[in-house]
Amino acid sequence: MTALAVTRATLVRALRDRTALFFMVLLPIAIIVVIGVTVSGFDQFRVGLVPAAQAGPVTRELTSDLEDAPGLRTRTYDTAEEARNALRRAELDAIVLMPSGLDADVRAGRSVTVRVLVEPSGSAGHSAVTSVSAVVTEHAARLQAARFAGDEAGGDFDTNLALARGAEQAATPIAVRSETVNGQSDFLPLGYSYSTPTMLVLFVFINALAGGAAIVETRRTGVYTRALAAPVAARTLVLGETVAYLLLALLQSMLIVGIGALAFDVAWGDPLAATVLVAVWALVGTGAGVLAGAVFRTPEQVHAIGPALGIGMGMLGGCMWPLAVVPDWLETTGHAVPQAWAVDAWTTLLSRNGDLSAILRELTVLAAFATALVTLASLALRHRLTTSSGT
Repeated sequence: MTALAVTRATLVRALRDRTALFFMVLLPIAIIVVIGVTVSGFDQFRVGLVPAAQAGPVTRELTSDLEDAPGLRTRTYDTAEEARNALRRAELDAIVLMPSGLDADVRAGRSVTVRVLVEPSGSAGHSAVTSVSAVVTEHAARLQAARFAGDEAGGDFDTNLALARGAEQAATPIAVRSETVNGQSDFLPLGYSYSTPTMLVLFVFINALAGGAAIVETRRTGVYTRALAAPVAARTLVLGETVAYLLLALLQSMLIVGIGALAFDVAWGDPLAATVLVAVWALVGTGAGVLAGAVFRTPEQVHAIGPALGIGMGMLGGCMWPLAVVPDWLETTGHAVPQAWAVDAWTTLLSRNGDLSAILRELTVLAAFATALVTLASLALRHRLTTSSGT
């Protein structure tokens, strides 16, 4: 029996285990979706729209512009009172009351005021007014262009407004790009770009730990004892199991990365740096999983302690919340576990547009964790196999 045969047997056993597949694929994706939805939308203002009693084409166009504005998350209410109640309950940051007779006033050349209601004590409401004003100003510019064309060249207002829209779409827009030089953001992007990399770090480690139960069960059933009697060298069994756990960790990582990119539009940053980071983290998980299989005596111990340990380390290492928001002493303590260094590396790649050189320190620390864990796990499992007759 070769190491590859051991690897193949372990992979087949793991991929046939429906419970293992659930924790490897479905559970991480479900939590990614929940957390991604929860933390998304914090960069948008919640605005309630109250339509006018008589809405003409100009009013409908303004409503559409507000609904399509990237910085606004709008909801339409039937009455102003209903919207005010939502504002009082802090369900909205602002309310836009669409003016009645907007179309008639615009065609007559009269000034129109768009009322925006906010809570006096809420700072978000005043920021929302700025975003709403930008949309209204852009809409008013088209109306002014149509009025100017009518005054200078004649023609009816609707025709001139259509020409203004066409000219606006045909003209090359002036793009304003905001870029922070030497940005040092300590936070992952919101939404799925926050939940996907953190859950990759969390679940690859947890599943590897929980997977150690398979090694314990194999020891208990005497499979290793019969293999050693074949004879198969203990180092061959250790190598085969280690490679299998590494492949499983890489498989789960690739699934999370692929689903994150295709389904949730997660940008993983520099491809080379992301690939190396995923590979090194898979090695960390591999060492932890094989070590769990060598140290624990029963599968029940692995299932009881492994996930709890993995979740605790994930919380301490910033998988649940950014370490930038905790006290300095807790942030320092958090970096005693590898999860903190992995999250730091993903933050550099996704929030600071870092490359391989930018995360070299984090990779070095993670490589040290991986080397220590894999070495300790190999020695512990080999010792277990050679001194306890494979059990």
